[in-house]
Amino acid sequence: MEKYELVSDYRCDEQLRESFNKLVINVLEGDFRNWYSRGYWNEKYIPYSFVDQGKVISNVSVSEMSIIIEGKKYKGIQISTVMTDENYRHQGLAKKLMNHIIEKYEDHCDFLYLFANDTVLDFYPKFGFERLDESDFFLDIVKSSIQPNSKAKIKKLSIDAEEDLKLMEKFALNRKPISTILGVESHDSLSMFHFTLVFEESIYYIEELETIVIMEEDKDILHIYDIITLNDQDIKLILESVINESMEKVQFYFTPDFKLEGMTSKVAPFDDDALFIRSKQPVIKGNFIFPLTSHY
Repeated sequence: MEKYELVSDYRCDEQLRESFNKLVINVLEGDFRNWYSRGYWNEKYIPYSFVDQGKVISNVSVSEMSIIIEGKKYKGIQISTVMTDENYRHQGLAKKLMNHIIEKYEDHCDFLYLFANDTVLDFYPKFGFERLDESDFFLDIVKSSIQPNSKAKIKKLSIDAEEDLKLMEKFALNRKPISTILGVESHDSLSMFHFTLVFEESIYYIEELETIVIMEEDKDILHIYDIITLNDQDIKLILESVINESMEKVQFYFTPDFKLEGMTSKVAPFDDDALFIRSKQPVIKGNFIFPLTSHY
């Protein structure tokens, strides 16, 4: 008989939801409240947790993802929020949850995948996950034909402004996949997760192009984490709207499916956010990176 109760999909149970978030705060040093208190936690994000007397003590979450790879649609299951209370470790709780999820989902998806930090790189291969190295994608602005558009009007969006938040919700619900090489179909809960918790200070809107760009400038490099559009847009116009004279490079945190002069890519193993996939057959080849804003 199992020592602890296994519960799942309890986003509407306030007590368990708050206990889950306390574990997130204590173990992962995060805080999901600004996301779920606004109603963005939906049925696509499902925690599987062991509970001891009403307290969430160990968890592994799954998210159903519709993923585009080389123009073909796949059903992926992303595993995330793997955590155990320090007072309940060394009991194999995470192992039991992982095995439960694999048994429940593997025959109903094309592959399972997750992103792991350097403390658990040896853990996931025990469950049949294989590590795949992603790539870095850069644009050398000097070698390109991209020129800054000084007339472009860019507005910084705020999650505390009702009008801005409504705009983000609209784009999250109806966005186009960022790439046909490797992209994720509209996932409003996940997009709002990043808007409200991860990149709330880095969201910009190009009204003329009806495009949201999540980006940060670091010296002479512009880091573009996501480009969110409702319809096809000219990438050259987008880039010219967001770069300035001091920038020399753009780094993309997704797999570009556009070709511009000055573009380069290279495999870049990264132990603090390493990709692991469990699949019966290979699904991804060549240089690629899962969109950073598709991570839970």
